[in-house]
Amino acid sequence: MRVKSLLAAAVASALATLTLATLTFATGAWAADPSTGAISYPPSFFAEVGPTTALDMVMRLPGFTFDKGVVVRGLEGSGGNVLVDSAAPVAKNDTLDEILKRIPAGSVARIDVIRGGAPGIDMQGRTVVANVVRKQTAGFHGAVSATTQLLSDHRVLDGARAEGQWRWNGKLAELSMVLGKGPDDQLGDGPRVRTAADGKVLIRSNVDADAGGLRKWLIGAYETPFQGGRLRLNGAYMANPYSAEIMDRLSLPGGREYEYDTQDRLQAELGARWARGFGPTSLELVMFQQWNNNDTKARFTSAAVDRDFELDKKVTESVGRANLRRRMSDHLTLEAYAEGALNSLDSQTRFLQNRVNVRLPAANVRVEEKRAEVSAAAIWRPTATLTAEAGIKEETSTITSTGDVALEKSLSFTKPRATLTWAPDPSDQVRMRVEREVSQLNFDDFIASSSLVNTGAVLAGNPDLSPQQAWVAEAAYERRFWKSGAVVLTARHSELTDVIDRAPVYGPGGVAAADAPGNIGDGRKDELILNVAVPLERMGLTSAQFKAQGTWRWSQVTDPVTGREREISNLHPLDWEAHYTQDLPALKANWGVDVMSAYSERAFRLSEIETKKVDTWLLVFVEAKPRPDLILRVEFQNLTSRDVNRIREVYAGSRRTAPLAYVDGRNLEYGQSLLIRIRKIL
Repeated sequence: MRVKSLLAAAVASALATLTLATLTFATGAWAADPSTGAISYPPSFFAEVGPTTALDMVMRLPGFTFDKGVVVRGLEGSGGNVLVDSAAPVAKNDTLDEILKRIPAGSVARIDVIRGGAPGIDMQGRTVVANVVRKQTAGFHGAVSATTQLLSDHRVLDGARAEGQWRWNGKLAELSMVLGKGPDDQLGDGPRVRTAADGKVLIRSNVDADAGGLRKWLIGAYETPFQGGRLRLNGAYMANPYSAEIMDRLSLPGGREYEYDTQDRLQAELGARWARGFGPTSLELVMFQQWNNNDTKARFTSAAVDRDFELDKKVTESVGRANLRRRMSDHLTLEAYAEGALNSLDSQTRFLQNRVNVRLPAANVRVEEKRAEVSAAAIWRPTATLTAEAGIKEETSTITSTGDVALEKSLSFTKPRATLTWAPDPSDQVRMRVEREVSQLNFDDFIASSSLVNTGAVLAGNPDLSPQQAWVAEAAYERRFWKSGAVVLTARHSELTDVIDRAPVYGPGGVAAADAPGNIGDGRKDELILNVAVPLERMGLTSAQFKAQGTWRWSQVTDPVTGREREISNLHPLDWEAHYTQDLPALKANWGVDVMSAYSERAFRLSEIETKKVDTWLLVFVEAKPRPDLILRVEFQNLTSRDVNRIREVYAGSRRTAPLAYVDGRNLEYGQSLLIRIRKIL
């Protein structure tokens, strides 16, 4: 799609959202910096809810939706939308939410919500980020906590964690340890029914399934002045074993099906950042190394068939990055970065059916990727109310595959970007963006994988993929009101190229015998996002807040099997969540309700369509603080007894020509649970 058309779409979306400006709201007690457009929230803003960690504070920010980031190779685009002391954490397996949990609320000086950009801040390609600014005073902050979770299937899962933070002489040390069990809420007990195309019941059974994992983590960091700048080193060692057991007792035709899956996952990472200012110029050097070993085994047995699947996958990543910023004047800032990465994947797959070895496409492969990206951008702020950014990125990569699939391919993409932010007053802001985005290839798409627990199938891999590309036009309108109220409406349109979805794999004679990840052509995606935060004092509820977010999605792509238009696989048409919290100072407590929406998704394969429907999740919590250093939290989880319904429509061959063979549905209920946590502030 041409840039001119995209700009027109963005303008039209912005004008549509501006109709909200007719609402009349009063400004509140938050502080806006007119020179940058940032909104600062001091600790006093959060005092009435008594947060214990930086994550608690971030989740209370009006008009801000926390995003912990995505899993991609390289550092650009991988971080979430929260910075710590103006920098993105150099970590991946140690996720952003876990990092924020380890920052005590008492060590936070303020949180800035930066909209549209600010001098010296790397926005990581986002239009809005939050920056957690920590106090620099010397001393120790720490906490220990113990958790017990009681599940409806009588399992009792215990956990413990401890963390500490020391500051002295301009230095900082952090240490965290986590040990505990957790459940998989996608599996539970419930009925299963398989019917033929004519409605005849082929299988009727009851499923008894449970799954869970163990976390064994050791995480540390050290900061110190170094060579006129500041150096931060961090590392993490994370073992995450997982197992799932599914017993399927058949009343028709009789017998049983049994599956047992295990996954031994070991992750380790090291990160380093050095930053220094040279007058109006600042330099930042970043290095990152990670190792991921994943050993997966799945065994399925029944009266008709036995399946054994094994996958040994090893992934490594080495990244180096340099960021350079120069403030040319009060109105103009220039930025540039260069990033290089070396990635590798080794996979060995073994699949037996009835003790006979079955060969899979891309079962045993080694993939190497050499990737580089350079970028230059200018941020211009001609007035206190207007900010414009223009930049361009150039990405190149060479991917080599050996083993079952031998190939080498080179890719190169130019990615321009332009944003415009207009804030006519402290309460209103309009943001617009046009950008060419190029997705990262997912190494998991390159190799064969098991999906026995979901579909009874093994999925082939395909290393010969091209990244999905998109021209994106986005417009957002934000309105601040009352003390802590905000409403944000965002409209986004994406014109897609080389959409990655499941595609047929053709064998001899041009007959499609399987499917694998593949590029299936062009498509489109539209999104409408509404974010609302409302303080409820004016409605008679003191110290109470309501927050909600909804995302509507529409997509279209041509099905490579049938040739007809359909939605993109696994894309949720609607996601929403709502949160109510209220402080009870007389009781030294607070309570709240969290609701996560039901959602559905569909995946399209050569001879099957799988639909997954997940019901609403409801949680009620009560948190009491009998002493300032002691917190007791009780969560009543999944009060709706959420069901996870998986429906497989399986055809006798290709969906294009073959008739429907059967429909298999499993409706599993995870059940309610009770979580009790005691946290002691040190």
